[in-house]
Amino acid sequence: MVFQKLLIPNFRTVLSRHGNQVQHQVPIQMKRFLKDPKKFYKNVSISKADGLFEINLDKNKLKTPFGTLFRVPTEPLAVAVATEWDSQKEMIKKHSMYLTSLCNTAIDNPTERSKETVIQSVLRFLETDTLCFRLDEPPELAELQTNHWDPVIQWFNDRYSADIKPTTGIISPTIAEETLENLKGHLRSHNEWALVGIESAVHSLKSLILAFALIDRRVDPETALKLSWLELEFQVAKWGRVEWSHDVEFADLKARVSAAGLFIHMVLEKTETIQKMTS
Repeated sequence: MVFQKLLIPNFRTVLSRHGNQVQHQVPIQMKRFLKDPKKFYKNVSISKADGLFEINLDKNKLKTPFGTLFRVPTEPLAVAVATEWDSQKEMIKKHSMYLTSLCNTAIDNPTERSKETVIQSVLRFLETDTLCFRLDEPPELAELQTNHWDPVIQWFNDRYSADIKPTTGIISPTIAEETLENLKGHLRSHNEWALVGIESAVHSLKSLILAFALIDRRVDPETALKLSWLELEFQVAKWGRVEWSHDVEFADLKARVSAAGLFIHMVLEKTETIQKMTS
């Protein structure tokens, strides 16, 4: 309990000051907390209480970094999280447990943000959306952007009654107030859990448009990421890649984007396993 009292206030202070990025000047207690611990359990199971689903590690209840009982709203999400914990080997690789991490964010809300604050954060990405910024030179890249990005923007405009137009140079695109209100209304229709996943997808793809296309199953995670990396991949094809670096980063982002997409759909789907009656 003494350790927890020391850790939690420091953890909350660092996150609230610097967003979701943990800075280099981390309290000693947190450094210990962030180290990969040894696997201390053999069996993972799921139980239901008060309409929510809990994860059991042997006889212990899983808890969040803030010590809150880990509870998720749907059974599919509980099964997915339990699978993450069950797949751990000798050490618990927290950095690779993307669904668990998203759940922890939704439960603990470490930066204490309201639903409206999250919505505003998501909408701000439209001003710097990757798909909205184009280059005139070289012509080959401009053509790639037109051929691959324009259809997605057109779909987005039709689907969400928006009026997004790409821009060239460093000038941000002008977003009509009506478009913002339409998107705001759509985001408000989602619960706080889904918004955590949406924001994660937007951050990973650097694009609200691509994140919405992913959520609507217009594109799969790999296609969404390739569209987000279109300019980078063009430069890599021309000048060569840093050995391993690009592939590792792409694989990590693909996992994050996939987790965000799954997370959103699983928190919105009310599906339960029905036990078959025996005679």
